[in-house]
Amino acid sequence: MKIAILRGPRDLVIEDWDLDTQNLGPNDIWAETIISGFKIGTDRGNYEGAEDVPGAPTYPRWVGDSNLAVIKGVGSEVTKFKVGDRVVSRQPHQSEWVTDHRASIVKIPEGVDDEDAIWAHLYTLSGLCFRKANFVPGEYVAVVGLGVLGLGAVGLGPPMGARTIGIGNSPIRNEMAMQMGAHATFMYNDPDLQAKLDEYTNGNGIDLVILTANPWPAYRTSVEIVRENGRVSIVSLLGRGEEPADFNPLAMQYFYHKGISIIAVNGTAPYQYPQADADRMEWNKQCEFVLQLMADGSLTPSQIVTHRLPYARMQEAYEMAYHREKTMLGVIFQWGE
Repeated sequence: MKIAILRGPRDLVIEDWDLDTQNLGPNDIWAETIISGFKIGTDRGNYEGAEDVPGAPTYPRWVGDSNLAVIKGVGSEVTKFKVGDRVVSRQPHQSEWVTDHRASIVKIPEGVDDEDAIWAHLYTLSGLCFRKANFVPGEYVAVVGLGVLGLGAVGLGPPMGARTIGIGNSPIRNEMAMQMGAHATFMYNDPDLQAKLDEYTNGNGIDLVILTANPWPAYRTSVEIVRENGRVSIVSLLGRGEEPADFNPLAMQYFYHKGISIIAVNGTAPYQYPQADADRMEWNKQCEFVLQLMADGSLTPSQIVTHRLPYARMQEAYEMAYHREKTMLGVIFQWGE
């Protein structure tokens, strides 16, 4: 098989590795990749040598975690999948793979386009931003950072019952947010941002901010625009690859006086009505929910695909991300020969 390996900062290569597909274990599945998606923010940090993420592999390391494939073989104990099924997984950028079927792997419903389904796991993370913060339908939600993950939160907002506002640093990204279903968008550096948000929310303010951008100015915008007693749901790797903050992130005017809650979107979100024998809100079930939104046309992330490249040109895409190319949003790597 072929797999993308990051040997060190800005040193990405496609390597050939052996893969045993003839001796599957009873719980294994074997799949061949059709496309994989580029998670620009996190993978760019890995590529440029930013601060290590705790628990993540160091160099040399695999990259990518959005993989769409077709199953070519299953082990003797596998009943959930069959040969020919399309699946989305969190496998790296690689041409084929073998893994336990109980991993983060979900079958794609009929009628869902590959270029929508490839983002299902990433958008499951976008959905966790709402659930971890105990989102209530009818709230005003501002999404700060309009990359692929932020646009996922924008797109999920309306079907979940949110009035969603995109806060971006580029008119191109704000336009994409409107296409994905934002009810309004504003530039983060608009001197009248707070007044415009107050007017848009009829004086209610922003109940929940979802922060998907790493830079400290994005954090500052988030804690400034959220209303008193509101929440900031942080899914970004705050400050990664950035200079140290030039302000106190927990200054009284941002945190104590406003009485806000700052929430790390990691792990799981508690659910008040669990099933007796399962976690009703576990990852794969939420990924199935996202795919169903795609199936009924409520969520169409293929709109944000701006680049389609053969896997051999992967480093070209990583270099574009390294140089902060703002026209670059959804990037898909094609694995067919």
